[in-house]
Amino acid sequence: MTHNTPLSPRPLRHLAEVHRRVLSTAQLRAHGISTSELNEQCRPGGPWQQVLPGVVLLHSGPPTNEERLHAALLYAARESTPGVPSQPHAGEPHRAVYAEAMVTGLAALALHGFTSTPPLTAQDRIDVLVPRLRRLRTTGYVRVLRTPSLPTPRQVSGLPVAPVPRALADAVAELTDAGAVRRMLSEAVRGGHCDPASVVRELTRAKLLSRSHVVDAVDSLVAEGRAIAEQHLYRMVREHGLPDPVWNVDLRLPGGPSLGGLDAYWPEQAVAVELDTRAPRQEDDALWSEYARKREHLERLGITVVHITPKKLRESMEQQAAVVRTALMASGDRDPAAYVVVLPRG
Repeated sequence: MTHNTPLSPRPLRHLAEVHRRVLSTAQLRAHGISTSELNEQCRPGGPWQQVLPGVVLLHSGPPTNEERLHAALLYAARESTPGVPSQPHAGEPHRAVYAEAMVTGLAALALHGFTSTPPLTAQDRIDVLVPRLRRLRTTGYVRVLRTPSLPTPRQVSGLPVAPVPRALADAVAELTDAGAVRRMLSEAVRGGHCDPASVVRELTRAKLLSRSHVVDAVDSLVAEGRAIAEQHLYRMVREHGLPDPVWNVDLRLPGGPSLGGLDAYWPEQAVAVELDTRAPRQEDDALWSEYARKREHLERLGITVVHITPKKLRESMEQQAAVVRTALMASGDRDPAAYVVVLPRG
């Protein structure tokens, strides 16, 4: 008997190809395979092999990367929901439904297409994320990670995979190589997978910002994220036909102290743009209070301040350009702003 041999009472032809090769013992029993038959098929030198507790590979050779991933998820999935849906669509192969389990860590990053992580062929372990109260042990090549609240998985190659910020946090938790951490965090931002704030939020939640090599990597990440956001801001002005502002300036009252730095400023309309590139760390509340105080002070002087986040610039540039254009057009209806001195930001 091989994985191509129909099983009674329910044949395997309704399954997608990989799910004809990786099945749980519960699924095999549902196909009429008794315990004794299963033991016979999985005997040393037999045609099948048990790759994980309760998970059987229906051939004798080494598992492929795809088989290893599906086997790991089948092992970790909530037992009350089998790895194969109970109601197939007519004429369509089944797709696995892995309840309360997803790939995370380095394996997830490889699936997301990261080049700064080892390829799946070089990874001897697969991390799976499950709810905290699940009674499940780390075993074989599968490491079980628990969380109070599962994130919404991304579907990658038909597999539930943790979002990049969460996968990064789970990977970084096991790394001591500062260079490797920095490269992974940098690729997350450069590759457009996520913004620095979402990464730092997950690293904070995982209590990883007490590690000096992680803090150093985060500082580089935030700086790089700001540089990328500035490039997007330049592009927004150019591509959406906004008048040229003065860039990266410091405003001062004549003979007075600094009013604060701005990323873009239109002196004739008294409109400013400030990129909100704060990283959500413990001092975030104090930093936001500083942002708010500066904004209120400038607006009392008649200067309109538009706050834009890197995420909004990346995902809705046209909408952000419309906000700035509206502020510029409305300047004629406002009282003249106070005179301020505009200097290059140091």
